[in-house]
Amino acid sequence: MKFGPLPVVPWCRPMRWMGIALLAGLAGCEEETTGTDSADATEVIPEASPEAAAVRALLNDPATTQAVLKQAKVNTTTANALLAHRAGGDGVFRNADDELYDTIAEVDALKGVGSATIKNLQKLAGTLGYLDAQKAKSRSVIFSPQAASESHLVEVAKRINQAQTSIDIAMYSFSDANVSAALAAAVQRGVKVRFLFETAGEDKKLTGTALTNSKSGKLETAGVDVRWVNKIMHHKFMIVDGPRDSAEAANTATIVSGSGNWSNGAATKYDENTLFLTAYPELALRLQREFNTLWEHSADLASNTSLMMEPSTFAITDDVIVEDPAMQILFTSNNFAVNGTTFSVQATNEVANQLVTAIQNAEDRILIASGHLRSRPVAEALIAKRSQNPDLEIRVYLDGQEYVSDSGNAQQKSARDTCLASATTEKKKAACLDKSFLYGLEVGNAGIDVRYKYYAYRWNTSYAAQMHNKILIIDDALYTGSYNLSDNAEHNTFENVFMFKGPEFRDLVSNYIERFEILWKQGDGLLPGLQKTIDEATTIPIVFPAMSLSWAEVRDLKALIAKECPAVNSAAFRENAASHQTCTK
Repeated sequence: MKFGPLPVVPWCRPMRWMGIALLAGLAGCEEETTGTDSADATEVIPEASPEAAAVRALLNDPATTQAVLKQAKVNTTTANALLAHRAGGDGVFRNADDELYDTIAEVDALKGVGSATIKNLQKLAGTLGYLDAQKAKSRSVIFSPQAASESHLVEVAKRINQAQTSIDIAMYSFSDANVSAALAAAVQRGVKVRFLFETAGEDKKLTGTALTNSKSGKLETAGVDVRWVNKIMHHKFMIVDGPRDSAEAANTATIVSGSGNWSNGAATKYDENTLFLTAYPELALRLQREFNTLWEHSADLASNTSLMMEPSTFAITDDVIVEDPAMQILFTSNNFAVNGTTFSVQATNEVANQLVTAIQNAEDRILIASGHLRSRPVAEALIAKRSQNPDLEIRVYLDGQEYVSDSGNAQQKSARDTCLASATTEKKKAACLDKSFLYGLEVGNAGIDVRYKYYAYRWNTSYAAQMHNKILIIDDALYTGSYNLSDNAEHNTFENVFMFKGPEFRDLVSNYIERFEILWKQGDGLLPGLQKTIDEATTIPIVFPAMSLSWAEVRDLKALIAKECPAVNSAAFRENAASHQTCTK
């Protein structure tokens, strides 16, 4: 399913020089007003409109001072109130307790602000270029699986073909020929392309023609500079014409990110989501800074020795990033220290902690569609939330490989207890608790509705139609990216999670909720027919169309298959699952 382009409800701010140049011509020519009439602010500017986003961007911009607000005929008292609110309780802007504006109603609620003030702020936002910046924004999402001609890979190639100056890519898995051709063509027209590639960590071990003919080697032959890092590169993002050399480029850059790798499986077989966003400078700057950090501490593939390592020339610091409370990116790279080309993990949980906080604060719903649920902090937070609020809607949809039987669960719990019993330090105890553990059953036993995308008696990568999304919807906030819900993702891989919320992203969140409901009902009505076939047919399927099943339904289906096909648990079936997708009675 493809959504795009979505209605544009953007956020941005022009570079500071835009406002400074225009202020000189605006200063000192209008009387101050407070606009205290009682009209509803949302009648003046609808919350989800570009005009509302422009006013919020104006007020949240550190470049907006009392002098700037006076150009909107805002009196000194009201201007100070507007600035004091965004600075939070400590009165200092740009720190942890800031109260950035995320709705027009929040602006309108301040004493001295009314519809006249809102109108004047809207006019100033237009004059200073904030509104034009909002209207330049676009976003779309493509959900997999799709027909190849409609997949995210086609859109990725299209965005590459539009590149004018630079392309930066961080990717786990890549094998699409059309994207390869687009990258080669981009290099030929003078676009600088840098590629952080997980596969390069293996390809670097090759020599001679084997290296040249590898996936990484072919990219370098085409003029794409490929490098690798010493931890797992699990990102799936691209920055087109981004701020690698100037801040201004962030205003028009395109970024691509999501759960989907650039492979045929991710396009046509797995459940994935891929976002395409243009003119979101905060996101572009943060993603570029992430890429820069990894690139500067990466190692060279050294296949094409004519390619010279080129770092970004623009240093992205916090003061050039204007924050918007409606969006955020979380990175697991914050869990690592780096020395040269070596990243080493620290005892932090940058992403898991923030997801746990969001779960703890949930008021309306928690919807999760994830390939894995192996994160102890997240699982425990879900269980605690169910205990605290039995009426809260919590639904979890997992890939079939997350199913564990009662006996399997007992075994993994026993292994954990044995590990803890022999742990002599807190660090060792933490390691015992953070080992891979399938939490789906325990979360389900806590009263949470858990379902599995089930498509085979035995999971095998050769035929797995994976539920590969990484989606959390908590109240009106969407969290999505490359991050699996696991300790491995937190501490052994480079990952990202994008967060969007609030009025301007309500349509985007709605699209993801709609997709979740489709997944939740996947294969409705197929189970009785499959059970009948297994009972009656001579040849029974071990791999079958995907269905959304409860834990009990999976248990009973597995028991039925094992009963009718005892050989399914034989060594031959176990060791060569790809060749045993049916069973003859």
